Amino acid sequence: MRIVFMGTPEFSVPCLERLVSDGEEVVGVFTQPDKPKGRGYEMAFSPVKECAIKHNIPVFQPKSMKTGEALEILKELNPDLSIVVAYGKILPADILYAPKYNSINIHASLLPRYRGSAPIQWCVINGEKESGVTSMLMDEGIDTGDMLIKDSVEITENMTAGELHDKLSELGAEVLSKTVKALKNGELKPVKQNDDESCYAPMLTKELCPVDFTKSAQEVHNSIRGLSPWPVATAVLDGKKVKIHASVLSQFTAQAQAGEIVRADGALTVMCGDGKCIDITEIQLEGKKKMSVKDFLLGHKVEIGTIMKRG
Repeated sequence: MRIVFMGTPEFSVPCLERLVSDGEEVVGVFTQPDKPKGRGYEMAFSPVKECAIKHNIPVFQPKSMKTGEALEILKELNPDLSIVVAYGKILPADILYAPKYNSINIHASLLPRYRGSAPIQWCVINGEKESGVTSMLMDEGIDTGDMLIKDSVEITENMTAGELHDKLSELGAEVLSKTVKALKNGELKPVKQNDDESCYAPMLTKELCPVDFTKSAQEVHNSIRGLSPWPVATAVLDGKKVKIHASVLSQFTAQAQAGEIVRADGALTVMCGDGKCIDITEIQLEGKKKMSVKDFLLGHKVEIGTIMKRG
């Protein structure tokens, strides 16, 4: 089966690697144009482009999928199937339906829940206990196509969005492999999505970063781990902005107001709005490297009763 793969970030790479290891004929890879990176602003390849070059697969990087250029490339490649995994561009109908078997997407949620661009992070922020990967036939809506194959993973109490990302990236490769095999064997049974069960996972912005300690300890903890490793939760401590990379729910008890530090000896324990606490475990001063709270407290004296403010 002739396959065109469309993807850009690290999340997509295991899927492309799995197609290659499964012996599929990947005739071309579409990925986002190279972008400047680092202090020197040198042009950098996407992770998918690097993977494609490693396997000697032709790479195409059109600036737009709507000008006709991409469709002409696709027609020349003459694929049986397009596979889309976090490509980062909206595909018009003529691109979606050009291959013989149209286009299949690997989406990082258990559809119809969490349609949109940031399903992994919002699952964690919202305190879900389970997530997963769904393969689906693409249509012109946003993640609204018929579902094909699903698989799930548990979201544990302290799992960050970054950790869930890595699990779902590997799981996506398994789901993709099963989906392609089932397609070739004529065993796929598409299932319509129930729109009433859907919710939207919008793109993350830095406006989400300031921690609201008036919320419950569980909500604060979920927000911190859902924003890790990007864009990272923030607060103001002793007049200085800090990034909060990790936390755990605390068993420490005290009478204090929301945001008040109630313990700062080996741990940095903060009261939340429901009278319960979190322990901040990784912290970063502006302009410095992130460190464990234990190391942070060795060099920074924090007074009990200090209020961590939103910021």
